[in-house]
Amino acid sequence: MKRRTLLLSGLGASAALLVGWGYLPPRSRLGHAGSLGQVEGEIGLNGWIKIAANGDVLLAMHRSEMGQGVHTALAQLVAEELSLPLARLRLIPAGFESIYGNIAMFVGSLPLHPRQTEPGHTSLGARLGQWTVAKLARELGINATGGSSSVADAWEPLRWAAATARQQLLGAASLRWKLPLPELLLEDGLISHVSGPSAHFGELAKEAAATPPGEVRLKPKARWTQIGKPLARLDLAAKVDGSAVFGIDVRPGKDLLFAAVRHCPMLGGGLGPVPVNALLQQPGVLRVVQLGTVAGSHAAVAVLARNSWHAQRAAASLESAWQQRPAGALNTAQIESRLADSARVAAAQGHVFFSQGEADAALAQAPRKVEALYQAPYLAHATMEPMNCTACVKDGRVEVWVGTQVPGLARAVAARVAGVAEAAVTLHQTYLGGGFGRRLEADHVGQAVRVAMDTGGVPVQLLWSREEDMTHDFYRPAGAAFLQAGLDAAGKPLALRLGSAGDAISPRWMERVLPALAGPVEPPDKSASEGLFDQPYAIPQQRIAHLATHSGVPVGFWRSVGHSHNAFFIESFVDELAHAAGADPLAYRLALLDGLPRHAAVLRRAAQEAGWGQVLPKDRARGLALHESFGSIVAQVIELSSQQGKPRVHRVVCAIDCGVVLNPGIVAQQMESAVIFGLTAALYGRIDIKDGVVQQRNFPDYPLLTLAQTPLIETHLMASDLPPTGVGEPGTPPVAPALANAWFALTGERLRRLPLATTV
Repeated sequence: MKRRTLLLSGLGASAALLVGWGYLPPRSRLGHAGSLGQVEGEIGLNGWIKIAANGDVLLAMHRSEMGQGVHTALAQLVAEELSLPLARLRLIPAGFESIYGNIAMFVGSLPLHPRQTEPGHTSLGARLGQWTVAKLARELGINATGGSSSVADAWEPLRWAAATARQQLLGAASLRWKLPLPELLLEDGLISHVSGPSAHFGELAKEAAATPPGEVRLKPKARWTQIGKPLARLDLAAKVDGSAVFGIDVRPGKDLLFAAVRHCPMLGGGLGPVPVNALLQQPGVLRVVQLGTVAGSHAAVAVLARNSWHAQRAAASLESAWQQRPAGALNTAQIESRLADSARVAAAQGHVFFSQGEADAALAQAPRKVEALYQAPYLAHATMEPMNCTACVKDGRVEVWVGTQVPGLARAVAARVAGVAEAAVTLHQTYLGGGFGRRLEADHVGQAVRVAMDTGGVPVQLLWSREEDMTHDFYRPAGAAFLQAGLDAAGKPLALRLGSAGDAISPRWMERVLPALAGPVEPPDKSASEGLFDQPYAIPQQRIAHLATHSGVPVGFWRSVGHSHNAFFIESFVDELAHAAGADPLAYRLALLDGLPRHAAVLRRAAQEAGWGQVLPKDRARGLALHESFGSIVAQVIELSSQQGKPRVHRVVCAIDCGVVLNPGIVAQQMESAVIFGLTAALYGRIDIKDGVVQQRNFPDYPLLTLAQTPLIETHLMASDLPPTGVGEPGTPPVAPALANAWFALTGERLRRLPLATTV
């Protein structure tokens, strides 16, 4: 305590201010009605809720809809508190105020172990860390849809905003009718009293805006009528009838121009002489714009034309003396070999994310030892809608139409490229034709704005071809892990020593999108070791470390991030330990889940629903995996056979504990989506780079799981009273290990390298 006092006294007034700020509660996220803008016939009640003249409720939607159902889930929170049919709630774009920032995503980036955060066992250090990061994130106010955090982040703010609006409306009715507020009834957007008076929200909105809310309480679970129900998605009709607007659908005017981009084929390379005159001779070509690097993009050429076909044809024909990157050509074969070597030394030389006891000594003294090297390749996002952005630069202002996971940061990139203030940029958010983390980037936004600066105020839509999208992605990092375990005579693990290696994503992303926060000193990136340092099993002696590499390959966030391959490493290895012990994989795991009853319950549920232990035909086998990510616990059992020597998956049984379930239909959809996504990656996914050039260019050489190959997927939801946790990503990590473990059960062949279909 004395040392701390001396340090603070040395810092003087700044330290006092910092300490004082630390003791203050986080600022309210209720906001104010002015945040939503003035529109005739609409009355704002706070920074989230407006009331239309006809009584409909308008909700400021601050998260991006990319197929995960978040618009419906968040709307259900508001509809519940206002006792309003979901059909009476309309979504309007949220602004850029800090109340819309994603706090839960940043809190989720803390490297906390589940034994520090399980309900009833949360450590003081964990609570302090979460409190501090939450306060910082509230001040930063970065609006991002990612980290499976949208519902977790909105769980309290949206319900409080709606409940506050409800009390204002009820208070206005009470004052108007001079009737006791507790006697008023609220149902289907109508406030009434048994004596006769009634009014819908629109008739009370103006008075409600001037009425203090009084005591505000959230609706108790016993009175919920919408949370927990599989209500139809709000975006369903528009996506069925074709009226939904994605970025690629934007048409801001008849004079719209189209641009296609061609990057240097070698990652990190540059442009040689560009044959501008030859390109201008191509049909329909109007202009050629050379693009420098912006927000992480590579050197490129944009070809401008009156239609997309002419622009794409001309860009594809471009021949240039492309320049190799100064540091030399990238090759995945060399990178993967170095990663394997780095993983073997990482436990001793890497950053230690978790240490317990004396793992080295326990390992040396263990009667039996098991060790294995696991590897995973680079992966592309391969979103159905390639990167695109429409922009117009005119009279000192910028207008952008784009599907993005980070509207505020995309707006900042547009402003930076155009040389204007952020307030001079208007960003129109569209639906996203897939995100998976790729649209956390803003490289294509910067490119579109740069091209639009040369069109004399005419809007331009920049569209990447599938080939450009595949070969110039920000890839899921390749990774390797070397795992060593010491077992006692009965096969129970005494020690676990694990070293992993791979590029850190967060520092590279910050350099591209948040340069003001990036620095020369890189803190350890939790996403590199997540799923390894925080694995749930009660192994007495542990040392989990990661060696951050910098391969030069552009890397970015990919669905479930580090969990996507780390789950394969750890859950496959635990299966190896069970086999070495001669134990049933289910029973072996359950014996190691002491003190984590929720994990054990999820694992038991998946096994029970899958018929674990029941006899299968001799040509089939089951494998299982358990993994926690983004606050949710998922167990999966995969049943497969061998077809022409390759895995053929027939059934996937999934159990998930994600806290309170807002919409069971959407959760099931996300589990199905995650399983298909995970199977695609586990069986086929890989990006190979030779002489700096990505070899996979389109879906024929980067295949996706087909409908005919898609197995039966069953989802089982665990009942919970805990706040909601992630849903969009947690279903992906357990797929690869459950698949590999099933293959071992069937064939006796242990696959330690992804993708599995090319390994066997």
